[in-house]
Amino acid sequence: MLKILIPVDGSSNSLHAVRHAINEFRKNSALEIILLNVQAPFSQNIGRFVSRKDCDDFHRDQAEQALLSGSRMLDRLRVPYETHIALGSKASVIADMARRFRCERIVMSTTRKSSLIRMVEDSTINQVIELTSVPVEIIAGDEASRVKRYGVPAGVGTVLASLFFAAAN
Repeated sequence: MLKILIPVDGSSNSLHAVRHAINEFRKNSALEIILLNVQAPFSQNIGRFVSRKDCDDFHRDQAEQALLSGSRMLDRLRVPYETHIALGSKASVIADMARRFRCERIVMSTTRKSSLIRMVEDSTINQVIELTSVPVEIIAGDEASRVKRYGVPAGVGTVLASLFFAAAN
């Protein structure tokens, strides 16, 4: 059975990956879909003031909320799936879960950004690609905001130009 892991965070972008998996399922009903939500742990400082049970309840509630849209979409179309919740560093947990569940593929969606932004950002997708031997399929998501599309590359370009001229002098 072909297994794919889809990390979801509740964003509209992560639903692009779920839609892609649904289309794949229509072609191959032997496909097994695993939805995963990874919650970042609280710092030790918070742990000192909040009970372990309250922290666990909070993480579970946040994860269930993040999984809700994808689960509803799959339920509505009667596509079988599993959900899993994990706590830890997103990229390493995604890579570990893909290996643990023996997934053939990880399907992730991302905002459409410029190559300049992708070059300088340390995204979860970039980290997953570095950490796993499981193929990662990237689905184009929503377009980035105007600030991210134009403002950030302009800012990065300005910084690079400044460094170039400083080094030349």
